[in-house]
Order: sequence, then structure tokens, then C-alpha cells
Amino acid sequence: MIRDTIVKNLEQAAAQAQQQGLIPQVDLPDIVLEHPQNPEHGDYAATVAMKLAKAARMNPFTIAEAITSVLSPIDGVEKVEVLRPGFINIVLSHDWLTRQVDEILNQGIQYGNSALGQGTKLQLEFVSVNPTGPLHVGHGRGSVLGSTLANILSATGYSVEKEYYINDAGNQMDNFFASLYARYREAVLGLPAEMPPDGYFGQYMIDLAQDLESEKSKIESMSEEEAKAHLGKLGLEKMLRQIDEDLKLLGVEFDNWFSEQTLYDSGQFEKIMALLGQDNHIEEREGAQWFVSTELGEDKDNVLVRSSGVPTYFAADIAYHYNKFAERGFDRVIDIWGADHQGHVSRMKTAMDALGISGNNLDILLSQMVSLRRGEEVVKVSKRTGDIVTLREVIEEVGADVCRFFFLARSANSQMDFDLELAKKQSLDNPVYYVQYGHARIAGIMRLAREKGIDYSNGNVSLLTEPAELDIIKLLIQFAETLEIVAKTLEPQHLPYYAQDLATSFHNFYEKCRVITEDEQLTAARLKLVEASRFVMAKALHLMGMNAPERM
Repeated sequence: MIRDTIVKNLEQAAAQAQQQGLIPQVDLPDIVLEHPQNPEHGDYAATVAMKLAKAARMNPFTIAEAITSVLSPIDGVEKVEVLRPGFINIVLSHDWLTRQVDEILNQGIQYGNSALGQGTKLQLEFVSVNPTGPLHVGHGRGSVLGSTLANILSATGYSVEKEYYINDAGNQMDNFFASLYARYREAVLGLPAEMPPDGYFGQYMIDLAQDLESEKSKIESMSEEEAKAHLGKLGLEKMLRQIDEDLKLLGVEFDNWFSEQTLYDSGQFEKIMALLGQDNHIEEREGAQWFVSTELGEDKDNVLVRSSGVPTYFAADIAYHYNKFAERGFDRVIDIWGADHQGHVSRMKTAMDALGISGNNLDILLSQMVSLRRGEEVVKVSKRTGDIVTLREVIEEVGADVCRFFFLARSANSQMDFDLELAKKQSLDNPVYYVQYGHARIAGIMRLAREKGIDYSNGNVSLLTEPAELDIIKLLIQFAETLEIVAKTLEPQHLPYYAQDLATSFHNFYEKCRVITEDEQLTAARLKLVEASRFVMAKALHLMGMNAPERM
């Protein structure tokens, strides 16, 4: 990327300016390029001079002039200028910009990919909802964040595996089994039953019981405990299938489904308890076993095994993450959790440190709540069942593409309102429609060119001189930058923003520059630009897990 070339040259120039005594020998900050909001200020701007000013005790304008005075010429850069108070502004050359159209066409589907991750073995774990009920809209947000990140990290050189962690052990499963058995007695056997106090009371439990009516003869011949275990196992399998089906409706699939129960069956849990114990990270207090995390910088110690002998979620999660790093050899792990797990983040990293695994290799993203609206009206319950609004209901109402774009368009750490009425609008007010319409418009132009038998393969891209044409090219070369930003920050919202900007730029070009004209040479050049735009727009949509429609 030309951005990286410019940064490298500025770093060399700053070091050379120090060697020549033009600026003092102080630590040089990382050089970061920005895109100026005012296009008159160039295509890139560096603020290194302002960052150096305090340590160097020099005017930032003087520092910027010193750096640029020894800056070597850069292929693709037409002009470098210094603006007060010390910006180094870079203007790209017209010839270099237009050549990028051919470069995009040559790279095709590979355009935008990079080797940033250098093959790092990375596991991305997301959704991981307890299999005790259907997915709701908040789970959908986490699933889209995870699957989109997986796509982008794969495109930027990481070796990614997607995993769903099945919480199929512990109290929540006992309560699920007991709840299903109670509903089965009522709905299928016609017998009185008492739901457990912490049971699952939704309509879906009655539906699930009725789905298992064929088991009636078996259940009637079993003891209560046998019946609970038998029904519970079948119910768990059905819930997991439903979760999988709902996620696939949203375009989300996993490489692996990992069972919590296997941590106990395989001896993995006992292993990590022994490892923590041998390093004196565990203390017994009043019959419970505690992780002494205060000695490692935490505010408080945390219970691993209750006095009843039942492990906590935290203890199981330590075993699970040890399995990821030590047993399966992942170099880096990214988890996406609900915001209610915020207090769990620091102690999980600390636990990894205690086991000799760097907590810095564990990234945990928190996905905030989603509120459903219809315009000004808050939607709290399902019209169908009177219970929670499930993810499947939202997908069926507005479509998977709309769900994915809306979920991605806000930072994961900010709460969001999902407006069902806006989501269904087929107008330019709807950002999903706006972006996909941009691709459909592009596809329509290329379809017309094929129908007319126009050969644009030898088009001369240097003929692209209109501001609307150059604006598109400048956005196209930012595509790879955008993917790297997402990969580095783990903030996928940058991609839908980019897609909207590209759609806006193309709609502007469409209005100002007729593509197919009597001028055959200009037509060929513009068709190349349109086709390059199609490649990038389609790839952006596909990385977001969305369709790139040919017609709308």
C-alpha cells in the first residue's frame, strides 16, 4: 500500500534529519497518516511534527520543514507540502492514481488482501449462548461481529478458526432438564408438575416438550431421574440444532462446536486446578477453593469451586482457555461476550498469566445490548408467542442482509436501537438499500456494456481526469487500509462506513459522468473504473456476509 511506503519514507527522513542535526536526537513517535477532511489539504496528512514538538523543544512547523527537506521522492506522490501548525500533507499523482484501476482489475478478488497476520493461528469464539433457549436479537449482534471479523482477519493473513462454546454442564443444564421434564408431564402426559424456581418458563419449552411426544412410551417406563436425563439430552440436541439453523439463516457458521462437559470428562479441569495449585494460586476457605488473584493485581480473589463441590463458570472458563492455548496451540484468541460479562475480562487474562500464558494474547470484545423499535415504539415481546422476540423472527421480517449491516454499523461497545421500520424501507434512507443499490447500479452499467458488445480491455485509464472519477479511485485504494484498520482495532464498523462512502462516491460519479458515450476511448476507460468499483463493492459486501445484488 502506498500509505505504508509514505510512512517508511517519512520515518527515514525524520531519522536523517536527526543525523544531520536539523532536529534533536529524541525518540521518534510512530508516524500515522490520516485522510484530511478538506480534500484541498491533500490525500494524506502526517502529524509527526506536532508530536515531536514538545520533546524536541522546537516549533512543529520548523520540524515539518526539516523532515520534508530531506524526504526522498516517492513514486506515486506528486507533492509534499507543510501547512501550519506543522502538518505534512501529501498529494498523490494523477498518473499513479489512475494506474490503480488496472491494478485492481489485475488482482481481482484478491484485491485488498494482505499478509498482516503472517499466518498467526487465531481462534475466534463468539455467540456461545447457553443452549437453554432460542437466540434473541442481542445474540445476533455478537454473531455478526464475530463472523465478519473472521472474514476480514482471514483476508489479512490470519489462519482463523471459528468456535461455539457449548455451556452444557452445570446448574443451568440441571434447571433446563427439570423445566423440560415438568413441561412434558403437563403438555404430553397430562400430569401435574412443578417448575423449578430457576426454571425456563418461555412458550418455547412447551413447544419443545410437544416436539418430543414420540418419546412418551419410553418416558412412562422410566424413573423421574432417568426421564429427566433422557428428555434433557434430546432437548439439548434440539436446542443446539435450532441455534445452528438460526445462525445459518444469518449466514453464520462455525468450524467447531466445543462442549464444556468434555473439560470434565477428559480431565482437563482437574489438570488446570492442579497447575494453579502447584504454583500456590489456590487457597481453601470455608470448604471452597479460591483463585488468589489479588496477588496478581486483581481487586479481589475469586471462587473456583464452591463449598458444594460445584465448579464456577470462571473455573470452567479457565480450563477452556487453557485448552485453547496450551492444548490446541492457538497463538491468539479473540472472544466476543455480552456486556454483562465485563467483570469477567480482567480476571480471565490474569488467570492465563498465572498459567504461564500471556493474557495479552487473549482479546475480549464486549457486545452491548440491542433495543428493537418500530419507529418511536419500543418492541419488547413477540407478537407470535408473547415471549422474547427471537433472532429468527427479526431475520424473517427484515432479511439477513439488513440484520448484518445494521448490527455492524455501530461500534460493539455502544448500545444500539434497531429500527424495524427503517430496516424494511426500500429507499435511500435505508443504508443497506443505499449500498446494495450502488452495486446493482454498477452491475447494470456492466450488463449494458456486454449487451452492446463493448470491449473495454484496452481502455486508457489516464483519460480519467474528472474530480468524480478521481474521488472513486481514492476511495478504492483505501479499501485495503480499511481492512487492516479493522484487523488491528477489531472494530468491524469501519467496513460498513467505507461501503456507504464508496456508494455515495459512485452515485455522485453516475450523476456527473455518463459512462457509455459516443467517445469510445473515454467509454472504455470509464468501464474499467466501473468494473474496479464492482470488484471492491462486492468484496466489501461479501466480507460483511451480505449479498451483492445484480438487480434491485
